[in-house]
Formats: sequence, structure tokens, C-alpha cells
Amino acid sequence: MAGLMSGFGSFTHAVVRALPQSLAKEALRTGSLEVDLLKAQEEHDKYVSVLKHRLGLEVVELPADEALPDCVFVEDAAVVCGDTALITRPGAESRRKETEAMKAALTELGLSIVEMTDESATLDGGDVLFTGREFFVGLSMRTNQRGAEILADAFKDYAVSTVPVQDRLHLKSFCSMAGPGLIAIGASEAAQKALKIMQQMSDHKYDKLTLPDDLAANCVYMNLPSKGDVLLHCTPEEFPESAKVFEKLKDHMLIPVSNQEKVKVDGALTCCSVLVNRKKNI
Repeated sequence: MAGLMSGFGSFTHAVVRALPQSLAKEALRTGSLEVDLLKAQEEHDKYVSVLKHRLGLEVVELPADEALPDCVFVEDAAVVCGDTALITRPGAESRRKETEAMKAALTELGLSIVEMTDESATLDGGDVLFTGREFFVGLSMRTNQRGAEILADAFKDYAVSTVPVQDRLHLKSFCSMAGPGLIAIGASEAAQKALKIMQQMSDHKYDKLTLPDDLAANCVYMNLPSKGDVLLHCTPEEFPESAKVFEKLKDHMLIPVSNQEKVKVDGALTCCSVLVNRKKNI
């Protein structure tokens, strides 16, 4: 089994996509709350600004496509690890064309592209948790076993284990990496059950950061030059108790980022960027 990936959390580029106006009425959702488009736009602008100005990443901003109301959630269109990008086949048919702009952007960045052409396969990036040592892939309403097999084939250096996802859209609806060897996990029964499966499947003993709110367990970890460990996480306004848990991570640069509108259409913090590590001169 592979050890911890060299440079885990180290990124130079982020691919994001502008938010289409069609998101408010037409984006897929499991709830029925109304989206305030103006607030959603402000939220997304601040998220992109943090990546670009606060963290100094090279941000590739793709234009919105009104025909693709979910296109701001770029994470589902690709899985990037090292120099390889797997272009996915999203589980929702209405989202399949989102991969075209993502493929073009990642090709432009010089990544080696692998495409998921098998029509029996589905995979959303939101179901893929890369720990730096291995992949866990959620088998959900959006991702199936064949999708997980193709991912394993694309990233042969790493073990790939599947985890059943129940009562949630994606695996990362209740977990993410909060640091090397540190899994942020929600406190719900569904989240804890998934964590137990991950622990049983792995040769590595992960530390866990348990959040009272499942949605708060979706955070964005990076390790950046001159900044060290960086974590984008929920705001105290959204999840006060979970925000207090993040504040215990004294060695991290903690950046609360609001997600109050996009969460209404099942968007989370990891959903809105694909992070890439390339040499600066590309």
C-alpha cells in the first residue's frame, strides 16, 4: 500500500466555474428551500476570492452555462490526483455535459486525461475522498461500482475501497480531509457508520475530527508555501457548534467561508473547486 503522497494538500491552481442564473430554479436538489441568487453569487465570489487573493492560487475561471444549472459544482466533473485527471460520468444525466469545459481546462493545464467512456459507469467527484494514501469511493445515488472500478484503474498507485452511502447525496456530504491523516466526519449515524467501514478497510489508522453537523464536515484542506496547513470551513453563523470544533485546530490557518445558499441545492465547500498541483510556469 502506498504511503502518504508526497506534497499532500499542496496545490498551485484551482478550477472554478461561474454561477449560472438558472441555478436558483433549475439546479438539482433534495430539499425545497428557495435560493437567493444574489446571495449565492456573493458567496461564490467570496469563495473564489479566498482561493485567488488570500491563498494565492492560480484560479482558472470557467464561464457559466445557463443550460447546465449545476455547473458551478465543478468537483463532480473530475477527479485529479498528481498529474492525472479522470473526467467523470456524473450520475445525473442532466449534468453529463459539465465535463466538457472541465476536460478542456485540465488539458490546458497539462494534465494526463483519462475519460470515463463506459456508459454503465457513473461517478461524481463528490463521492471521492482521497486521503493522500488511498481513495474511498461512496456508492451512492450518483456513483456506482463500475465508476469506482474505473477510478481504481486510473489511479493504480493507490488502493481504492468502496463505502455505501445512505440517506445522503454523496460521501463528502458528511466527511472530508481536514489534514494529513485527519478525517473530518459528521456525528450522524450514517456518517459514523461510513467511517467505521473506512477504518475497517484501511491499513492506516486515521485520526478523526467529529463535527456535530454532517454538512460542516465538508471542508477544504490545503498545505501551501508560507501558509502551512490551511482549512476552509463552515461559518459560526451556519453551524456554531461545529465552528467551535474547527477552532481547536490551532496549527491550521482557519478560514470560515459561507455556504448558506448553495447548500440549498446540495452544494458544499469542496464542490466548487477542482484543486491541481502544477508548476507555476504552466
